[in-house]
Amino acid sequence: MGGNLFIMDETPVRIIKKYANRRLYDTEQSAYITLDGVRDLVMNRIPFQVVDNRTGADLTRLILLQIISEQEDKGRPVFDSDALQLIIRFYGDTLQEALGEWMKQSLDAFMDQKTFFQSAPDPLILINEMGRRNLEMWHSLQGGIFSLTLGTTAKKKEDPPPDRE
Repeated sequence: MGGNLFIMDETPVRIIKKYANRRLYDTEQSAYITLDGVRDLVMNRIPFQVVDNRTGADLTRLILLQIISEQEDKGRPVFDSDALQLIIRFYGDTLQEALGEWMKQSLDAFMDQKTFFQSAPDPLILINEMGRRNLEMWHSLQGGIFSLTLGTTAKKKEDPPPDRE
């Protein structure tokens, strides 16, 4: 398992249209839908895309960020102010792409571990497996960061010239 937070089957993507009046319209249900309704689609792993009714632009990310923002106002937030400020500082930085990839890999690993934890018969097996998976993830991430910072092709260190005596 892993690799994708949204595990989707062959279900066609549900189109949600966003109108200028900020209302969302579920074309499959032929009814308006709230942000809570869109959140339910996410929770139920129903594939969807939010598009601007006038331009056809994909607004899915913006709607998902809006849902996260609303969820952050309820209960215990996932991101505190310090974490959000750190994320903001990465925008425009050369490692912005690496942060996004690291966050995705971390969330994928967290979901894998959650699933494994819920099904693990023995806590010691669980701890060993989580450690192994975390180590693999960090090695993969380091390789990704190095390729981003050093370019896509790392240059091999050439053998030194033979000594001439």
